Amino acid sequence: VQLQASGGGLVQAGGSLRLSCVASGRTFGGYATGWLRQAPGKEREFVAAINKGGGSTLYADSVKGRFTISRDNAKNTVYLQMNSLKPEDTAVYYCASGMGRGPFLVSSQYEYWGQGTQVTVSS
Repeated sequence: VQLQASGGGLVQAGGSLRLSCVASGRTFGGYATGWLRQAPGKEREFVAAINKGGGSTLYADSVKGRFTISRDNAKNTVYLQMNSLKPEDTAVYYCASGMGRGPFLVSSQYEYWGQGTQVTVSS
């Protein structure tokens, strides 16, 4: 599976962005997918995840109520809708997929990674 993340950019605090992760190579519906992020000088952290069918999701406490993960398996795409963005959301956001039902919380459960997309939130 090859993953291509896009949709990042510069936004003011309180604004919104929608990230997309497009998969190619294999049937995307067989893979649980998640978004993780890494800010400068910090370790990569879990943001949100969705199971392969789209019926179950997980969120980090820091984004609960502001971010929504969804997927359209017909389009081989997973989305991360980010609302009420805060400066502390600034990071490179990565999408990742792993075989299995999911959703997966731990980085080691993901086998395939996209290249990352930069999200910068100004105060």
